Amino acid sequence: MFKRWLSVSLFLTGLAAPLFAQSIVTAEAYLERVSNRYASFNDYEAHIVIKTGGVEMAGTVSHLAPAFMRIDFSSPAEQVIVFNGDVLTIYLPEMRAILNQDVGSSAGGGASLATGQGLSMMRRNYAAAYSTGPDPEPLEGGSRERVVRLRLTSRYGGAGFRELLLSIDPETLLIRRIAATQLAGGTIQFDFTNVKTNQGIPEQRFIYDSPASANVYNNFLFRDRD
Repeated sequence: MFKRWLSVSLFLTGLAAPLFAQSIVTAEAYLERVSNRYASFNDYEAHIVIKTGGVEMAGTVSHLAPAFMRIDFSSPAEQVIVFNGDVLTIYLPEMRAILNQDVGSSAGGGASLATGQGLSMMRRNYAAAYSTGPDPEPLEGGSRERVVRLRLTSRYGGAGFRELLLSIDPETLLIRRIAATQLAGGTIQFDFTNVKTNQGIPEQRFIYDSPASANVYNNFLFRDRD
């Protein structure tokens, strides 16, 4: 009898092993799934909270594929960041200043990581691994919200960030949080909630009409070389 049960157990184990192996998704494959999900969006809108250096900012982020990005802040009130694919524009209401910079398609700020183009860049420039494992875990201590957490490490020094920690909703494959470690060591955290996709956002939303009283500063980061 013992030998019979042993034979049955070994047989079932032999069946289960390949099934279990098939169910395991590598971190790189999981990141590819998330990337494909975002690549299917023509546009999205979400509530965004940005935390860095003890400062918290909040607002609404709008994205239109492939590279349009706009953040209308509620805190600081009236502050705006717009990227139209070529020019980055920042309105700082407390300074009554408009900052414009010709930067090309690679800009848009850390929030642009949560786009199809941004995720494609991540897959090229970062090596992915599960932070603790493939199973969902609490977003943070005491949270009932559960996420799959991927740790992305820069493959080389010029990747923009040293490390990215992605917290992903396992049901929707939407990015809930990005914690980005800068090359200098500081951390910027982006939280995305109330995400709405394919709303038919027009390109006109990414045309910013600046206040007439604001001072305009062009190429405030660097100037194009002739």
